[in-house]
Amino acid sequence: MPVQIRTATAFAAMVSVSAAAAQRTIDHTGLSVIRWRPGRAVCVLVFVDYVDGDLGPYNEFGVCFLVRPHDAGRGGIVGDLRSVMRNEACALIHRLPVDGDFTLAAGRGIWGFPKTLAAFEVDHRGPVRTGTLRADSSTVLSLRVRQGVAVPDTDSSTTLTAYAHLDGITRATPWTMRAAGVRTRPGGARLELGDHPMADELRALRPGRTLLASSIGALSMTFGDAVVVSGSAASGPVTASGLG
Repeated sequence: MPVQIRTATAFAAMVSVSAAAAQRTIDHTGLSVIRWRPGRAVCVLVFVDYVDGDLGPYNEFGVCFLVRPHDAGRGGIVGDLRSVMRNEACALIHRLPVDGDFTLAAGRGIWGFPKTLAAFEVDHRGPVRTGTLRADSSTVLSLRVRQGVAVPDTDSSTTLTAYAHLDGITRATPWTMRAAGVRTRPGGARLELGDHPMADELRALRPGRTLLASSIGALSMTFGDAVVVSGSAASGPVTASGLG
């Protein structure tokens, strides 16, 4: 530790969803969704191609929610928006399909990430980024992200808290990212849901318009030790011994 991801690419859509439905979906974690306006929360759908890193090359798809820190008090929409503007919002990684056995075992054993196996068809290079996810012989979803306006590269990195819940335990992991070749735009994404149970779960969130669509041409990341914040395990970091 920490685990290094040296090279990756990604594209994502930030989608407005029902805050009540999103909260019901994550209630078991003990966390609270952030609302960007009355009755609406944010769900982030992201495809990542891990090219070079400590866990090897693999594809990943994430369903994430913007949430408050686990130790934050109750707050209203103004407080939620302020935390987003101050870069204090956290991410709950709710679903995390991958296509590699090693990263599956490492993600679940080291950080408690809810990784599952799935099949991917992804284009990270075309003018329109496309990704299709399949699992259990069913189509989960397809996502198309159109290219936006180029964002100037910087030397700065961003650190946030990534929460995950697995086997009754909620953990927090420090997650540092540095991105280059970023393009973003309002809207610009099209989501098609299939007939898999994960698609039904997303459909129940009553997804609305895409708030923001982004692509990242060069992404590096660092994942630190996970710390238990709620659940039956003793508080403290999860170590590689959890791989079994």
